[in-house]
Amino acid sequence: MEPNCVQFLENKTILVTGASGFLAKVLIERILRLQLNVKRLYLLVRASDKKSAEQRLHSEIFKKDLFRALRTNVGDASLKAIISEKVVPVPGDISLNNIGVSDSNLLQDMMQEIDIAINSSCHYEI
Repeated sequence: MEPNCVQFLENKTILVTGASGFLAKVLIERILRLQLNVKRLYLLVRASDKKSAEQRLHSEIFKKDLFRALRTNVGDASLKAIISEKVVPVPGDISLNNIGVSDSNLLQDMMQEIDIAINSSCHYEI
């Protein structure tokens, strides 16, 4: 990322849809590696509840080898703390109203806080 882009992301709250997809994983890793001062990352994944969303994020994103450089730079414990502090798992579905977010408090927080929305999800029907 260009230095101006990195600076632009400082203290921003970002929504990433399709967070478990390939492009989103790369984007999330780059943001966390290059701009630790990002305020918050709302990461939308298809899941029925917050616990399932959190499990998907950890197993399909943060435990991947893609995060090795970040893990090496900050350490495992610090990475866990960063994720705990900055990442909000969002269970939902981009094809539904309100992106499938059923928790009205979470939806309200998102609407008030999000500065940038990045849609990397796809919706398809077979």
